[in-house]
Amino acid sequence: MPFNHFDDDGKAHMVDVGHKEITRREATAAARVVLGPELLARVTDHELRKGDVLGVARLSGIAATKRTPDLIPLSHPLALVHAAVEYEVDAEAGAVTAVCTVVACDRTGVEMEAMTGATVAALTIYDMCKGEHRGITIGPVKLRAKSGGRSGTYMAPED
Repeated sequence: MPFNHFDDDGKAHMVDVGHKEITRREATAAARVVLGPELLARVTDHELRKGDVLGVARLSGIAATKRTPDLIPLSHPLALVHAAVEYEVDAEAGAVTAVCTVVACDRTGVEMEAMTGATVAALTIYDMCKGEHRGITIGPVKLRAKSGGRSGTYMAPED
């Protein structure tokens, strides 16, 4: 199957989705941040000098979903109707996963918005914690699920 982000001359272009039907599109993506058990406990107990790390990261992730077309050049501007960032805490592993869910009623999917939101939330966690520990890692970042549109529903296999 040929890539559709290139024209007949091989130049990158935004795909025309004007002919597609408007449907409900939803996607969920996740980005894991490994802080270590001690730093994670301080984050979840709100004991860092920078304040509410997860609250700030939640807001930055939501804001990022709305800025996706500014960051991903061929992404379409979409009218988002919902964006949320929640967390899964793995105290034993010292990790927190930012889970971003995005919904739009539009002509193309919201996978990139969900991936951007989860990634920026993870980056914000790193930014707010880097003064405490430089060995923080981010990854994997992955699409967990999507629904709507021509390709239907996708559910990632469990890790």
